[in-house]
Amino acid sequence: MSEKSDYYEVLGVPRDADEKAVKSAYRKLAMKNHPDRNPGDSEAETRFKQAAEAYEVLSDKDKRARYDRFGHQAFQGGPSGGGGGGFSNIEDIFSAFGDIFGGGGGGGGFGDIFGGGGGRGGRQRQARGRDLRVALELTLEEIDSGVERHIDLKRNESCGTCKGSGGKDGAKPITCGTCGGRGQVMRRQGFFTMSSPCPNCHGSGETQENPCGDCSGKGLKPKKTSIQIDIPAGVEDGMRLRISGEGDAGPAGAQRGDLYVDIHEKDHKIFQRSGPDVITEVPFSFGQLTLGTTVEIPTLRGRVEMAIPKATPSGKVFRLRGQGLPSVQGSGRGDQLVRAFVEIPGKLTERQEELLREFENIEEGKADEKSFFDRIIDYFK
Repeated sequence: MSEKSDYYEVLGVPRDADEKAVKSAYRKLAMKNHPDRNPGDSEAETRFKQAAEAYEVLSDKDKRARYDRFGHQAFQGGPSGGGGGGFSNIEDIFSAFGDIFGGGGGGGGFGDIFGGGGGRGGRQRQARGRDLRVALELTLEEIDSGVERHIDLKRNESCGTCKGSGGKDGAKPITCGTCGGRGQVMRRQGFFTMSSPCPNCHGSGETQENPCGDCSGKGLKPKKTSIQIDIPAGVEDGMRLRISGEGDAGPAGAQRGDLYVDIHEKDHKIFQRSGPDVITEVPFSFGQLTLGTTVEIPTLRGRVEMAIPKATPSGKVFRLRGQGLPSVQGSGRGDQLVRAFVEIPGKLTERQEELLREFENIEEGKADEKSFFDRIIDYFK
């Protein structure tokens, strides 16, 4: 590039483009001009490198500020500030920006499809430990207050005999003969190059000629352990919590995986849940709802008094403010909804029957008032 093009023009973005727009523009250009899609096209390869150089500057706040002020003169030795003059080859570009192509550490991204995404020299990034997953049942009372739990796990730990190296008596690993140390095996499908972790070295690029007898050269051994985890108040059924660094140990000292805890909420005998609110149904006698009363209502944190006004209809819902569950984000509590309904006694004494019949006769004698059933009949006339 004897005369450098403006980096904003290279990516086709305005000078006030945000980070997301810059990243999106670079990804589109890189996909369009990748050499594997344009075999033998030197101009496409040049555009690919130009886009990568532009992205290296415009995606970095400090470099972008220097470029906006001084232009290309801000990087006399190349965008990186040294004397390298930018990227020397395609491998360097993928080493720097492999995650831009949708990899995100999980594999299967654009960089992997084209055989990139590795570290410098082509070897795949060292695999981290495997993630683990457990299920945990909680009561509403535990969800209300938050809880500490001990969880028993069986997970891979670094082998104590070989200290995780996989080699017997400190034997050093050798370059994998299957992948040549790249950690990947590749196959072509049309103009795509598909890559996958090497089945022999599992992506590390190295194998053991003299493996440890205690771990069969894996460097890892399963071990039972118990860990304490803190469950925050307000979690919901189906929610998944990530406990960083509590999964399997990684090979050869690589980063541990994570532990995922799936929350399951136990059914409650009294309460039902609706988000941060809890719902309960409370039976009352006909007399209590008609005459009014004050009763103690059970909540997740004890009992509270609630007034029932006169002439309360069956099915009426009352709201107890702040008696629900806390928000998992820590922003207040929900309410408790109390549905009142008439409980019909299964057996009456003679005196109770007598009083009820007397009440019914009085009701029937009210000529100026229509009963509920009379109003229903009138509606359908």
